[in-house]
Amino acid sequence: MGIARKMREMNEKSSTIRKMFEEGLRMKAQFGVDNVYDFSLGNPDVPPPARFSQILQQVAAEERPGVHSYMPNPGFMATREAVAARVSREQGLKLAGTDVVMNCGAAGALNVIFKAVLDPGDEVLVPAPYFVEYGFYADNHGGVLKTVACDAQFNLDLNAIEAALTPKTKVVLLNSPNNPTGQIYPAAALNELGALLDRASRKFGHRIFMVADEPYRNIVFDNNTVAPFMQASTNTLVASSFSKELSVPGERIGYIAVHPDMEDKEALLSALILGLRILGFVNAPALMQRVVARLDGAAVESGVYAQRLAAFCEVLDAAGLEYVRPKGAFYLFPKTPIADDARFCALLQDERILAVPGRSFGLAGHIRLAFCVEEKVIRASAEGFKRAVAAAGKL
Repeated sequence: MGIARKMREMNEKSSTIRKMFEEGLRMKAQFGVDNVYDFSLGNPDVPPPARFSQILQQVAAEERPGVHSYMPNPGFMATREAVAARVSREQGLKLAGTDVVMNCGAAGALNVIFKAVLDPGDEVLVPAPYFVEYGFYADNHGGVLKTVACDAQFNLDLNAIEAALTPKTKVVLLNSPNNPTGQIYPAAALNELGALLDRASRKFGHRIFMVADEPYRNIVFDNNTVAPFMQASTNTLVASSFSKELSVPGERIGYIAVHPDMEDKEALLSALILGLRILGFVNAPALMQRVVARLDGAAVESGVYAQRLAAFCEVLDAAGLEYVRPKGAFYLFPKTPIADDARFCALLQDERILAVPGRSFGLAGHIRLAFCVEEKVIRASAEGFKRAVAAAGKL
């Protein structure tokens, strides 16, 4: 077989979510769209805000020579300055446009960061559960993903993190609000973590970066807010995108923001910009850069997801499933009534309900449910959840 062994192994690890999504397409064709309850893929279905569509039309109409040409690799300066102003508000610091590098989504941003900072064998430490593709991103650049358990509420376990740090640790990667749990890490925990990493950096004789993956920052519930990571340590980078808050994941527009007071910042920025080019991204999409530069805070209304969350909690409560109520993003991560989460997903599939086993996110005994679907789909799944739980009780 001509396919690389590593790619075959990675494909086996990564395929669960996509397999469930593809199975959903097959089942919808067989049983009808209204008779399949697909919670497998975090693909936002809420329409983009009207402001986005208006600006997109305006920008598309502005045809002039060179408008679709290459620009400097880190992006249009007007876009970088607009994003810097946004990040400055979120982080409570003053960033300049030169502190921002535009990227092809948050995934592209993380790959560029890892390319810039990882040497072969360096470790990326991440709390579990976590987004499965983090491991692939680290491996792309010679790194090793190392996981550390959270507490029962999916909060950071600082003692466990401290115990997991080694001389090979180069990055601690945090996702808040978290995929798959919806947990938001409080400012006090981040500040303690920042101090811990600063001490470890001195101990090991090299910098340990805190990297914040923040594509769900503006999708929060119950008056929760996302703490400013950059307040915790000057060795912080933020990787984010507009995919979720604008419902435009296919447009692949994101960015990296570097702490304005980071030591040797210019050297790191140069490495990030070089990484963007040599990885083949070259630059973030020009059209989308011009659009996001003018958005001025436009985003989808989180209230839509909050209503869906409330509906899903009713469904899970009625089925007797335990869960930690998410504070943001659009995922629930309930416990399964049997230890084998893949087996429980099979029981759900018998009810035409599609969920992803928690083992795909580094924590078995749970399932991930994406509630970026219409509320009527969530409510229509209620009896199927009850039957699946009942079937699990008979095993």
